[in-house]
Amino acid sequence: MLVNRNVILILIACVLPLAMLAALSSGPVSIDLAAALGDGWKSDSSDAVILWQLRLPRAVLAIVVGAALGLGGAAMQGMLRNPLAEPALLGVSSGAALAAILVLYYGAAVSGYLLPVLAIVGALLAVGSVWLLAGHGASASRLVLAGVAINAFLSALMALALNYAPSMFAMQEIVFWLLGSLANRGWDQVLLALPFVVLGAVFLFLSRNYLRALSLGEASAASLGFSSRRYPLLVLFGIAFAVGASVAVAGTIGFIGLVVPHLMRPLVGQDPGRLLWASALAGALLLLLADVLVLNTVGTQELRIGAVTAFIGAPFFFWLIVRSRRGVNL
Repeated sequence: MLVNRNVILILIACVLPLAMLAALSSGPVSIDLAAALGDGWKSDSSDAVILWQLRLPRAVLAIVVGAALGLGGAAMQGMLRNPLAEPALLGVSSGAALAAILVLYYGAAVSGYLLPVLAIVGALLAVGSVWLLAGHGASASRLVLAGVAINAFLSALMALALNYAPSMFAMQEIVFWLLGSLANRGWDQVLLALPFVVLGAVFLFLSRNYLRALSLGEASAASLGFSSRRYPLLVLFGIAFAVGASVAVAGTIGFIGLVVPHLMRPLVGQDPGRLLWASALAGALLLLLADVLVLNTVGTQELRIGAVTAFIGAPFFFWLIVRSRRGVNL
């Protein structure tokens, strides 16, 4: 069975380049992909410019953001031991989005790494607020309740910012962050997000054994030497860095962190450590395929990718609820 699971993971890894090829071939303008690849990124031909400056960075960003969201969702579910948890549950996504919205609201000129840094700070503040509200040594259920409360408050602040947007342009920018999109993203956004996502991934990699021990219970984890508070902080910082940077460049994209760990968990033998990297791989593939769907959707205005992932994730969420009502383990 383990061999079959590994084969499936290898197949997912093999499908990712094919999805990348589909993304590079998708768009409102048809290009000669082989010729554009042969011309190189320095060429000034129209096909080469479209490929190297528009489609390729967008596809790479979809992979980076999808991997970060899948990784963050797997880590959140492992830490809370709740299969219905995702980064948005503790306000990570909302905190990062609110920070970005405030920057857009005040019309600040954001350059360099300021925007992802502010988004990460917003994510960390949201998580810190949840921990303070839940109290020291809080159970997973109390953390979830505190996360719902903080999330509701952050949503209210975002609605307030939207209500008092100084102009239609500012309102459109705020809606961009709320719905999520990969449109008009370039290499600048890839280079902004990638270092923080990698740093968050390193933090989560260092905490993989803690997540494995935690699956046996908090008492068992403490007896195995994971009693220090630095381990949950390492997980939270890893989630905040990865998800915060993703929100900074792509807005809020939901359900990736919920759906992907569920799909990958049976393939890794319920191992929280292996689930991190399987979810990162599958999250990258799922978001890239969703973006291919967006690029091939005909319309006067491009469909927001956050809406596509919601259409994918919401029915899956309903299915999980029905399974739980029937007494089937999630």
